[in-house]
Amino acid sequence: MDRIKRLFTIKTKFEAFLVIYALALGATERGAVYMQQYPGTGGHLLALACTGAVFMAGGKILDAVEYQRRYSA
Repeated sequence: MDRIKRLFTIKTKFEAFLVIYALALGATERGAVYMQQYPGTGGHLLALACTGAVFMAGGKILDAVEYQRRYSA
């Protein structure tokens, strides 16, 4: 079970950036769909919320990698 767990653990900043990039791709695709489904201000706000969520999640991921590097044994 530990071997499987290690596959899903982000250990380096490079891995963190890859995960953030994947999140950003999905968020921009979802935002584009929102802008098609809800033309106007509503669609733009939903697309902005999608990209804003990536910024918040990316910051937390990077903080967690730094914390893990600094305080793990």
